[in-house]
Amino acid sequence: MGLPYIARLEHYEPYIGKEAVERILLKAEMMSDRRIVHINSTYYGGGVAELLGSMTLLANLAGIQMGWRVIQGSPDFFSVTKKMHNALQGGEINLSWKKFRIYEHVVFENVLRNHLDHDIVVIHDPQPLPMVRHYHKKGPWIWVCHVDLSNPNRKLWPYIRNYVNRYDAAVFSIPEYRQDTRTPLVFIKPAIDPFSIKNRDFSEEEIKERLDRYDIPTDKPLVVQVSRFDKWKDPAGVIEAFKIARKEVDCNLVLLGNIATDDPEGVEIFNELKGKQEEGILMLTVEDTALVNALQRKAAVVLQKSIREGFGLTVTEAMWKGKPVIGGNVGGIRHQINDGENGFLVDTVEEAAERIVMLLKDPDLCRSIGEKARRTVQEKFLMSRYLEDYLDLFKSFEASYTLREPLWNKRSRPGKRDRR
Repeated sequence: MGLPYIARLEHYEPYIGKEAVERILLKAEMMSDRRIVHINSTYYGGGVAELLGSMTLLANLAGIQMGWRVIQGSPDFFSVTKKMHNALQGGEINLSWKKFRIYEHVVFENVLRNHLDHDIVVIHDPQPLPMVRHYHKKGPWIWVCHVDLSNPNRKLWPYIRNYVNRYDAAVFSIPEYRQDTRTPLVFIKPAIDPFSIKNRDFSEEEIKERLDRYDIPTDKPLVVQVSRFDKWKDPAGVIEAFKIARKEVDCNLVLLGNIATDDPEGVEIFNELKGKQEEGILMLTVEDTALVNALQRKAAVVLQKSIREGFGLTVTEAMWKGKPVIGGNVGGIRHQINDGENGFLVDTVEEAAERIVMLLKDPDLCRSIGEKARRTVQEKFLMSRYLEDYLDLFKSFEASYTLREPLWNKRSRPGKRDRR
């Protein structure tokens, strides 16, 4: 039996060309003697896990030693970090000594478990952010923030910034998230893996099988939103827009989401939405990437009506499948959708409803918008480009960190002052 199929950079050639593939492979070869590790808070449930899952596989198959670790935490810890996540996106937060104590204590527990002797360490989002203070850095440490930082809570941000300033670089998705830090800022837009189960081509038989399994009706046009059950994704607003649109066009709505292990609010929000459910509205909480693929391909219209959005990979996924997407006029969605050209941007429930009606009444418009959407993703938002952006960032540190011997021969460990 042969090895399982996992896409290599060479498989991207039909999309990006031979010259681009060879260029990225050359950059990968130059980093082949460096050990790199990414650290975040969950293996599944959200865009960060998907990005890391795809990028680390692609990197290793290109000859790069790139690992991925996940921190562990109690429900109390993830309750605190979820509040931080909300506050970084502009929400309110009740800062208390007890919350910070839980946060910092659990992070230090993870420091004791993780012996980071890597050349490059990449920390994702607020959950593992303080890890940087407990190690003797032997190479660059990079913090990646995937949330919408356009208007962070001004009580929380100074606390977060004290840790960010310890890093050698901070990566944000788009320039609009720029904040005042001593740390150099880099902007890297996320991307999708076109060969993953969620994004690869599906036959009509595969689509039908997956939808039938969950009893999803296809007798009427489907309006679909795929995202975590999170208030910032505005699932309640999607339901309201659908109810308005349904007065003019007969259709069904499917809300498909998951509840990430680091998001304790998900269950509460899902239960609240159940009260808004009625005939023609289906809500599912399942971990099934094939179902995501089938739903997005079967959808007549895809929504991502976020009111805050770090980037919005579900937008990218649907655009890749040639679907017209109606997205919230926020954050990274604005960097994917050119309003009226390859999708639509909306600010209100009423605008979303109007666009649903317009698209469902005009199949030719749907087709035209969808074709332009797919071309946009092919040109800008494939995983090959994402990996290359990170390779360029890693390479930029070569002058400031002269690595005369492999760092993995120098054991990295918590400093003496932190062993207590």
